[in-house]
Amino acid sequence: MREAIRLAQEAAAEGEVPVGAVVVKDGVIVGRGRNRREKVKNALCHAEIEAIDEACRTLHGWRLWQCELYVTLEPCPMCAGAAINARLPVVVFGAYDPKAGSCGSVISMFDLPYNHKPAVVAGYLEEECSALLSRFFRDLRARRRGVSPTEEESV
Repeated sequence: MREAIRLAQEAAAEGEVPVGAVVVKDGVIVGRGRNRREKVKNALCHAEIEAIDEACRTLHGWRLWQCELYVTLEPCPMCAGAAINARLPVVVFGAYDPKAGSCGSVISMFDLPYNHKPAVVAGYLEEECSALLSRFFRDLRARRRGVSPTEEESV
């Protein structure tokens, strides 16, 4: 999860919502991804999709049944669906997403009658992952109001 957090920080530095993800097999990272929707102008450029894609290419197959997905934010419906389709046995996420989270917050996609049901570890390093998101959106709101992020903290 530490590498996913580092990737989320990279995304934030590029002006992207700070979400990072890694796919791990036998303790080794085989796929990395970070949010790039704004930079690439593509709705599919979520951290989980990038990490799953790289893992499939690294392992030369689409079945990631021996891997785990670590992501800083609870997966959305698209990314939860990708985890199901990649046959990931475990999804570990940090911060809950009350607006689009599909591993328990809005819906529990893995509880639906799909052919594969990943286990979920929710809230892993939640405070750190949530703080990244909170800081990013606080700074974004401050910039939109023409206030520097440091001035925003003193208000």
